[in-house]
Amino acid sequence: MKIFDSTIAKADIGKWHLKQPAPAINLMSPLVIGYDHFEGPFIGQLPSYTNWTKYTDGVASTITTYATSENVNNAVTWLKSVNSAKPFFLWLAFNAPHEPLHLPPAGLHNYTSLSGTAANINAQPKEYFKAMIQAMDHEIGRLFDSLQVMNKLDSTDVIFIGDNGNTPRTAQIADTSKAKGKVYQYGVHVPMIISGPSVVNPGRTSDALINTADIFATVLDLFGYSGWASQIPVAKPVDSKSMLPIIKAQNTQIRPWAFCEIFKLIHDSDEAKAMRNLDYKLIKFDYGKEEFYNLTLDPLETNDLLLTPMTSADITNYYYLCNEMTTLVGSGSFCNSGVGFSEVQSNAASFNAYPNPFNSRITVPTSILHEQLELSNGLGEIIYSGNSISKQDFSSLAQGVYFLKVISHPGHIIKLIKD
Repeated sequence: MKIFDSTIAKADIGKWHLKQPAPAINLMSPLVIGYDHFEGPFIGQLPSYTNWTKYTDGVASTITTYATSENVNNAVTWLKSVNSAKPFFLWLAFNAPHEPLHLPPAGLHNYTSLSGTAANINAQPKEYFKAMIQAMDHEIGRLFDSLQVMNKLDSTDVIFIGDNGNTPRTAQIADTSKAKGKVYQYGVHVPMIISGPSVVNPGRTSDALINTADIFATVLDLFGYSGWASQIPVAKPVDSKSMLPIIKAQNTQIRPWAFCEIFKLIHDSDEAKAMRNLDYKLIKFDYGKEEFYNLTLDPLETNDLLLTPMTSADITNYYYLCNEMTTLVGSGSFCNSGVGFSEVQSNAASFNAYPNPFNSRITVPTSILHEQLELSNGLGEIIYSGNSISKQDFSSLAQGVYFLKVISHPGHIIKLIKD
């Protein structure tokens, strides 16, 4: 979708990181998609924060100003050029605190004991990382001060979001193998702060599942473009969900799951897809291995539930997530049909049902034929409840995993597969 609305001033300041600077035509890509102005590096990792190449609407220049400060300088200059009565959209993307680790200029941080030598950086990488974050925080504060002076701060909505988890040498967790570049929580779960006049009841925190792609729909909604989806071809799926209901305190959730994946130019064993709901997370590595975690009980993902006996809630959430991932990706299957089977059967005593897999009819033993039974899907939604299940026609049910239990015996539950 191109953002060509001339009633809104639009600028992208900071790293582009969507294309390489060569061929030269790539340098115009921010303007081609609708930005009025672009100013920043095209790469994700600068060779140096004090000697780097900046592109301003396609024109290259060598910059020796500290990159984080230069980004804010450019943003403030552009904001001053915007007509005070014109709404604006500014995307400000810092390279910091990305490596190379370094000592920011004095006055931007309070880590005064750091020397800045290569040996000292290698000895104390976490302290340098924190100094870079402090420097970025200082410069963001300067941006806000400038907005205040321009009388624009009180009328500006601000969305701040992190990029990804720390690198292994700056990670704040014991198991650094689950840091940046992995689909574990430490590599993908980042902070987000939203402030401004659109926020109802500020000071709230939210456990809502959010994906970075949701910024797209949210920004359009904040500008009042409620019909934006009609401008996108029907054949093009839209993954973005507006966060406006959460911002306006109208709802607590906007999506039932969040998805992420890692794929690389040079393939390796870290490539994987992951999907989580509020409590559970399923990871499927491209080479075939699966891992499954209860994030509520195990936020650091140390206890793979697939290696332990699972509860019926574990099993239900596993099949919900693997079925949703299969639907989203649109190829293959992310479900291991053997998961949870032994655990469920061990609780089932003499209770069984057939055929399994079933197509239209489910038959149960005469011993429970008239018992109150309940059939639910992987979401936990009740499909049928009654004492005449053998007379029901389930041919219209979607393919997938279902669970049948005897109401009077909560431990009596089996898994059924619908063909």
